[in-house]
Amino acid sequence: MEKLALWGAIVNTLAVIAGGVVGLAFRRVLRGGEGKLGETMEKCSDAIMKGIGLCCMLIGISGALKTEKTLVMILSVIVGGIIGTLLDLDDKINRLGNFLGKHLTGKSGKASDFAAGFVNATLLFCVGAMSIVGPMESGLQLVHTTQYAKSIMDGVMAIVFASSLGVGVLFSGVSILLYQGSLTLLAQWVQPILNDVVINEMSAAGSLLILGIGLNLAGITKLKLMNYLPAMFLPIVLCLFM
Repeated sequence: MEKLALWGAIVNTLAVIAGGVVGLAFRRVLRGGEGKLGETMEKCSDAIMKGIGLCCMLIGISGALKTEKTLVMILSVIVGGIIGTLLDLDDKINRLGNFLGKHLTGKSGKASDFAAGFVNATLLFCVGAMSIVGPMESGLQLVHTTQYAKSIMDGVMAIVFASSLGVGVLFSGVSILLYQGSLTLLAQWVQPILNDVVINEMSAAGSLLILGIGLNLAGITKLKLMNYLPAMFLPIVLCLFM
């Protein structure tokens, strides 16, 4: 199976789904009580959510500080935000999440929770250097080491995310398969332009999105982060001139 170029993306997808299932089981425990026990469990769930937010902020800040071309990152975020807003990416992905939530849960009231889990997990698992380097290694060399390492980390994060955000986290696995699978198949074409500098700046821009996820989960902001997703890819162009 390791001779299959998409094997790394498949393993990553399965790891997130498996972690999500474990997280959902834990979520039922947290929300299974009544009375004072139920209130305590609900407080624990809220504490987990905000704790994840703090961890995401730490990861985002540490990653963003690794930029070597601050102007590239600033322009990427500004221009990427404009592009995403004009395309209304955040609304489209949330509508997709709500659509899936309504049809899979059968309850419109839970659709927004599904969408929140789907969108936040998709962003977290699809940004960062490992999300770029791993698929390229799989596509060019049939080496999946980076993908395996990422799968372990994502699986653990999926447990924590699903325990707070619900079943939508599992379906972010589809996003991983589509995103990383596409990059794996396109590896021979994109490899020449994705040098170390470009990957570093893409990772820094992606880290800002992770910081935004943390701020949203902690209840500090309500950023429409999907609108900033194009910022992660703009360094490919900007690094050619700056």
